[in-house]
Amino acid sequence: MDPNFSGLTQRLAKANQSHLLQFWNELSPTERADLALDLQGMDFQEINGFFKNAMEMSTNSKQEKMDTRMEPVPMEVLGSVTRNRSSLKAWELTGLQCISQNKVAVLLLAGGQGTRLGVSYPKGMYDVGLPSHKTLFQIQAERILKLQQLTEQRHNIKCCIPWYIMTSGRTMEATEKFFSRHNFFGLDKNNIVFFQQGMLPAMDYNGKIIMESKGMLSMAPDGNGGLYRALGNQGILADMERRGIEFIHVYCVDNILVKVADPAFIGFCVQKEADCGAKVVEKTNPTEAVGVVCKVDGHYQVVEYSEITLETAQKRSLDGRLMFNAGNVANHFFSFSFLKDIVQTYEPKLQHHVAQKRIPHVDAKGQLIQPDKPNGIKMEKFVFDIFQFAKTFVVYEVLREDEFSPLKNADSQEGKDTPTTARHALMSLHHLWVLNAGGHFIDENGRRIPAIPRDGAAGSVTDDGNRNKSTSPSSSPCSCVGSCSEST
Repeated sequence: MDPNFSGLTQRLAKANQSHLLQFWNELSPTERADLALDLQGMDFQEINGFFKNAMEMSTNSKQEKMDTRMEPVPMEVLGSVTRNRSSLKAWELTGLQCISQNKVAVLLLAGGQGTRLGVSYPKGMYDVGLPSHKTLFQIQAERILKLQQLTEQRHNIKCCIPWYIMTSGRTMEATEKFFSRHNFFGLDKNNIVFFQQGMLPAMDYNGKIIMESKGMLSMAPDGNGGLYRALGNQGILADMERRGIEFIHVYCVDNILVKVADPAFIGFCVQKEADCGAKVVEKTNPTEAVGVVCKVDGHYQVVEYSEITLETAQKRSLDGRLMFNAGNVANHFFSFSFLKDIVQTYEPKLQHHVAQKRIPHVDAKGQLIQPDKPNGIKMEKFVFDIFQFAKTFVVYEVLREDEFSPLKNADSQEGKDTPTTARHALMSLHHLWVLNAGGHFIDENGRRIPAIPRDGAAGSVTDDGNRNKSTSPSSSPCSCVGSCSEST
């Protein structure tokens, strides 16, 4: 293809991106065709606009702290597994009723690779070292399968929970092949829908698109907030409407403890007639680097730790808890009507966030450079950016040890969010389930290990006012008498 004949040269010049063709004469015919195809599909004026707005927002956010504009989550929109124990059963029954009517879908955000884990394949394919060697994908699939079975047993009616899986250009093919190779983990393949989030080019600080090689642009997924554009562009919203879906549970692939389509969470949101809900965990300490759900200028949003002062982070309520303690865990509820409004009306209003990165690139001589400090940005939207548009927003607080243990980093000394911490979190939870079910554990000599029976989740408050203790199975060598599953 001749870029002059196709008009590509003129388009690039107008967008101040002519450097993208600087190595054209050195490329093979195949490389030229691939590069031209990539460039033809890009709206350079839109990308330049994204860059300008993202940089302006980034500059403003660095200069201004949120402290004076913030309010904590009001009690009237808050549900809690510890403070509202008497309501949990009713919420769960409402959620199961919705599932039995085929009104509930789950949407998995799975666009990331396991780069920080030291692997190049999708993070959902990772094995954290459980005795069964089940991957994150398998654990979550079996939870959906089990929930369908439990709902069918209770309501005596066949039901299904469609599973929408958002991948990226780098994970789509591997993810689809993995599911196919494992026979979709027992689920009906017609109820598993794969789709891709968008990609955006990385840019230097002057707004120039970065070249990964002489014939290839440096591209990256557009963040988990790219979900909303993808839902419209790829027909996912239409598919949900065709199936009669009314409620959607959205979560990230890396949380090994996630309760997929959690009936209590869904039921709570439905009873509150919410169009948007966020599941949260209590912050462990003021300096924990986690975003908090709160109100800013009267609208709900997630405020990152870096956006407030230490003084505000340390503020406490009368009960002694942190005032801003609703830690965001990327676990959300949306009504279909709200999601439709977001896709059709509000998505274009969402601003990109800036992530400064060390981005490998070729210089003017075509030499590959591996920078030792940030040399450009990647632009992304966040899934929680749409909280501000909700008319009825609710927050559902759960226990971290029961529901949140993300997998982000490779194992290391005193590592955080690693395969080891994820594995121990799941095994500890199942250890406690066995005790609650009346089972017990024996050591390597066959002797029974004493255990205090629990009634409720780890950390929850019992009827006599005591707090249940967590007991980790990894603290002593033992075997389980009875049976349990990572997926139950």
